[in-house]
Amino acid sequence: MRIRIVAAGRIRGCPEKELVDRYLGRFDKIGRAVGLGPSEIIEFDPASKGRASPADRLFADGATKRFVCLLDERGQQHSSVEFARMLENRKSDGVKELAFLIGGPDGIASPHSNRANASISMGRMVFPHKLVRVMLAEQLYRAASILGGQPYHRV
Repeated sequence: MRIRIVAAGRIRGCPEKELVDRYLGRFDKIGRAVGLGPSEIIEFDPASKGRASPADRLFADGATKRFVCLLDERGQQHSSVEFARMLENRKSDGVKELAFLIGGPDGIASPHSNRANASISMGRMVFPHKLVRVMLAEQLYRAASILGGQPYHRV
């Protein structure tokens, strides 16, 4: 199952970018063994006018085997094990692509938030959108480790 992170804003040449790349690289290696990956990051400018953004295209192309999960402070909270099981369940349901949608400082426009299949939260606190990418990438790696029986996550 392909994993896409569709995120508002661009991160280049910063510590967050290095961490995201490191965790997604690890995820891609371990995830293959459990049927997860590859991963991909798609960045977009939320203020861009005139063209459909990648967030718009998530809902416009009619992909029936895509599951869109919005990261939102009001979403459902999961433990790392529950998050891993959610990934496993989507894969077992025949989902071909799981897309995580991360908004910018102003969040995600309501047309997108209303059409997402699920909404998850990294916690009750609000985090900078760049940091949310790091946290999501790390949790994807942790989930693949849990599902693959790797020692990274100690229960």
